[in-house]
Amino acid sequence: MIVTVTPNPSIDRTVEIPVLTPGAVLRATDHRVDPGGKGVNVSRVLARFGRPTLAVMPGGEGELAALLRRAGVQPVCTPATGTTRVNTALVEADGTTTKVNEPGVPLTADQVDALVDTVRVHAAPADWVVTAGSVPSGATDDLHARITRAARSAGARVAVDTSGTALAHAVAATPDLVKPNVAELAELVGHPLPALADVLAAARELVVGGIGTVLVSMGASGALAVTDDGAWHVASPAVAVRSTVGAGDSTLAGYLIALTSGAPSSDALHHAVACGAAAVGLPGTAVPGPADLDLPHVRPATAPDSTLDLTGEAA
Repeated sequence: MIVTVTPNPSIDRTVEIPVLTPGAVLRATDHRVDPGGKGVNVSRVLARFGRPTLAVMPGGEGELAALLRRAGVQPVCTPATGTTRVNTALVEADGTTTKVNEPGVPLTADQVDALVDTVRVHAAPADWVVTAGSVPSGATDDLHARITRAARSAGARVAVDTSGTALAHAVAATPDLVKPNVAELAELVGHPLPALADVLAAARELVVGGIGTVLVSMGASGALAVTDDGAWHVASPAVAVRSTVGAGDSTLAGYLIALTSGAPSSDALHHAVACGAAAVGLPGTAVPGPADLDLPHVRPATAPDSTLDLTGEAA
């Protein structure tokens, strides 16, 4: 089983429009509502692949919990006071996405402690704990590090997907896996990463520092995985982009699905990129299942090409 932790969950509303024109009255061509937050999205992918998962989150009772149950995910709600935030994505016909994220429900110190204690309890029977997303108001930036230590104390392996100071604190707790994108990794190491060689060097630096696996999502340039055993790159296939929201979460879920099935890191990366590519072809924050994957059109993992410059958003 994989337990996910989303300290700042959301309800994601996606509105599809032909083009975003500031100041105009826009007519939607489609809309949808999904449970949201990075850890929640990982659980949703796992559920679509038939994998048992629990989604731990503060609050979330009501609409969010109902949406999760309909998606086949069992929510575990910890104490919080307030209404779950709503994140709105405006998606243009070419896939360009504009997001408006509301602030999350602030947590008291006791509510933060309850979240961490709940993770410790549910981590005991889990293979992995994935803690992901932004840190809510009232919690300190070391929240993901605290969750990492709590899950580790219960015997689970831990994956972290966050950014900024929260990522720096988490890295200091040496989780088994971190999944930054290129911008997040660049902020962590303190300098730009314009080429694959730069990303590779930064990832290796983290592995030397005690991180088991560094999985870097690179948008149109695919993804990179670095472990003590080696480094692999998988290029992203050409896909028609419908929405980029949740693609990185699908990438992480795809990696863990393959890894917990016994696949080596290279094959897990191949599956991860296939999941991420499938996600961008789906509307809103819809997540892929097995039928959405096009594995034959994703190139196998290879040794990273140090001469490759990054393209698109990854650059």
